[in-house]
Amino acid sequence: QDEAGTAAIKTVELDAALGSRAVQYREIQGHETEKFLSYFKPCIIPQQGGVSSGFKHTEINEQEHTTRLFVCRGKHVVHVKEVPFARSSLNHDDIFILDTKSKIFQFNGSNSSIQERAKALEVVQHLKDTYHEGKCELATVDDGKLMADAEAGEFWGLFGGFAPLPRKAASEDDKKVEPSSTKLLCVVKGQTLPVEADSLTRDLLDTNKCYLLDCGIEVYIWMGRNTSLEERKNASSAAEELLREPTRPHAHFIRIIEGFETVSFRSKFDKWTQKTEVAVSEDGRGKVAALLRRQGLNVKGLTKAPPAREEPQPYIDCTGNLQVWRVNGKEKTLLPPSEQSKFYSGDCYIFQYTYPGEDKEEYLIGTWFGKKSIESFLAYKVYLHRNLFSRSRLLLCNWFFLVHFSFPSLITLFKLVY
Repeated sequence: QDEAGTAAIKTVELDAALGSRAVQYREIQGHETEKFLSYFKPCIIPQQGGVSSGFKHTEINEQEHTTRLFVCRGKHVVHVKEVPFARSSLNHDDIFILDTKSKIFQFNGSNSSIQERAKALEVVQHLKDTYHEGKCELATVDDGKLMADAEAGEFWGLFGGFAPLPRKAASEDDKKVEPSSTKLLCVVKGQTLPVEADSLTRDLLDTNKCYLLDCGIEVYIWMGRNTSLEERKNASSAAEELLREPTRPHAHFIRIIEGFETVSFRSKFDKWTQKTEVAVSEDGRGKVAALLRRQGLNVKGLTKAPPAREEPQPYIDCTGNLQVWRVNGKEKTLLPPSEQSKFYSGDCYIFQYTYPGEDKEEYLIGTWFGKKSIESFLAYKVYLHRNLFSRSRLLLCNWFFLVHFSFPSLITLFKLVY
């Protein structure tokens, strides 16, 4: 909880130091967006436990190698998840990697595709280089090969012998959320009232009110420039109530301030007429700059950040630079490139991707929360973002994501860099 709070604060400080123009994402273990995963080549594999800090003490035996079984899914971006080392974990549809002390086995389910097998092979090589210093054997076992094959026999022997695989059981990750019709709701005193209209247009949004745009798998909170802090809190609470419905536990949660709507938000409307540009006060920026300056942070450019421009997101290629920090107590520790794809479920991380823009360098900043570090902090984190951004009036869109149900834009980054 403490480290999750520190990660949130450090992200705000980093964004302020870069001129308050960066896009911010929140990633939670188990439901990372494909865009986020694409920044890590070939994958990220969350580890059990965490790193010792002022908040907690952990003991990790680096010398002892534990046999682990992973399931790999995905043709373009691979999702890697550790599953119980048991024959019941295997199925015909997925690809599994068995990591033993002396050999790594890749088990290809009979229904898996060539693209999936190729991506899994990259993960196998990553495990060999990262955890075995490149000194272990590799073996491929195709579903259907019996004990007559030497490597297949060795593989099945680790599971106690060959036996027919069970039919794949449906899991939470396999459940697909059915798309639903988009609904616009107005938040009045904490209650949501449907907005009746034949079609969605920009004119339906009142600058003095807050609205929820319920798209089923994602919920947008639109806050008018003239709304109070209490009204914005009520709108966020109303959105959280929608996300508590059992039919969509992993829906996205996106918060937007009037005048700085994202392309994806505007695309939900049948007609979007751009209104006059909103005048943004610099008072809040000055207060935040003074606070950060007292903390010893370089805030050059904070009080004179250029206005946001209405233009498409720039293309991000592989010429940029990726940096990843692990939150360690109240500090952040820069990770070397070899450690950037090792995420622990008990820790929080901040990543920054710097890439060349038209006139100067641009930045993409995000945070990744391990599921064991965030569970008790979810409500406080939402409040912290809302409180800080409302008081400082920073020109930010807050994107809330849950793992495996992400937008397609966070995943390409780590793949390109590595």
